[in-house]
Amino acid sequence: MIPSPPPGPCLLGPLLAQLRAARGWSQQRMAAELCAASGVPTLTRNEVSRWERQLRLPGDFWSAWLATVLGVPGELLAGAAARSRRLGVVPAAVGPAGSRARLALLTLAYRWAADPGGRTPAGPFPAAPPLPGPPGRDAERTPVADESLSLDVLRGPDDPAGAGRDLPADGVTLATLRRWDDLLGGGDLAGHGARGLRRAVRGYRRAGPAGRRAMLPALAESAQLAGWLAADAGDLGGGLDAYRLALRAAVAAGQPPLAGYVLASASHLLADAGDPAGALVLARIGYAGGHATASPGLRALLLHRVALAAALAGRARAAGQALAGADRAGTPEPGREPPWLYWLDAAELAAMTGRTLVALGRPAAAVPLLTPVVAARGRPRRSAVYGGWLARAHLGLGAVPEACAVGGEALLDAVRSGSPRAVGQLTAFRRGLAHAPPGPAILGYARALTAARPYLPSGVPRHLRDRPRG
Repeated sequence: MIPSPPPGPCLLGPLLAQLRAARGWSQQRMAAELCAASGVPTLTRNEVSRWERQLRLPGDFWSAWLATVLGVPGELLAGAAARSRRLGVVPAAVGPAGSRARLALLTLAYRWAADPGGRTPAGPFPAAPPLPGPPGRDAERTPVADESLSLDVLRGPDDPAGAGRDLPADGVTLATLRRWDDLLGGGDLAGHGARGLRRAVRGYRRAGPAGRRAMLPALAESAQLAGWLAADAGDLGGGLDAYRLALRAAVAAGQPPLAGYVLASASHLLADAGDPAGALVLARIGYAGGHATASPGLRALLLHRVALAAALAGRARAAGQALAGADRAGTPEPGREPPWLYWLDAAELAAMTGRTLVALGRPAAAVPLLTPVVAARGRPRRSAVYGGWLARAHLGLGAVPEACAVGGEALLDAVRSGSPRAVGQLTAFRRGLAHAPPGPAILGYARALTAARPYLPSGVPRHLRDRPRG
């Protein structure tokens, strides 16, 4: 009996898993059937697993034999493969953020993309993803990675024992912590974020079924903020783990815009960590799943995340299309934006455009967009991050004195913010200075970096802390 294909569009990896499960085959059995049908004895279950996880797409040869052994039209698999290619295949080589956490989040994101409405879950992944259960209970797991997060990964830096006790004395609400994030870095705030998330998870565990459903949005927001703060503190694996929990909660709550925002945040993390391919996958899935019911500001933000990741990945055309789409989406509208997007305004969107233009090698167009945000005072991390991009833009125009002046101010803002992530662009700027002719401006920046080095937040890349050359 030929299994009926699942209704609605699907990505190739989840589709293969569903069709295989419909026949009651293991991945080992699937590989054996393909070997027997094709006469090629070298295919293993590991390759089937890579296809289903979308670490790799099968070529024309194996696609034809997959259609044969699964008893489905080749056009069905071809259409699913085309949708997978539009999102981007997860690279087999994992990025610097850590293989397990990164792969688990990418896998979960692909599953949401394959079935955003929860109609056709892949394998054992349920329509409403299970969240961490009480200790001692079995948690449902996927065949790919452990989808139940241990609270051990949510320990704050000042709570090394991970005791999991209630900490009401904190007195820090989610809204307050968001506002603190405007002024302080993740090194100061990651512990607060982790404790807030632990409290949210404990509250979820203790609630009844109806109460749990009502708590899912707040849990997703707590996990998103905890992930953001962990990443800002340099804990990339912890940030990805928290984002994974946030995505599960947002999907279970039936809030695609929030799920898209979570993936946009995770995309930003991977882009900062030097993994533009993974960042582009998450950004595209976040936009595809969240834009239909998103507010104007959120639609623009989701497209900006796609644009930056595409530019960093060398996909100039895709970056330009995303920038044009972000411009058409408009600016944030008071009263229509979710509370967790309070920080987004027209100036921030303009600076995001400028940042992407620098990555695309168009510094002249970027300078006027970045300058107002860098010049604004009161948010040192933002000034440091965009200041690094502005310094790179001036350097791209050959304006070395202006670049060093902006870079020096950005360095001071990085110290003020206490954010390891804030110095990321200064690393790229310093590399660019190495190719500029030596002069007073470069020597002045080198002296400023030497003076600032003892005060740089922990987690700053080693090569930035090393003594600058000439």
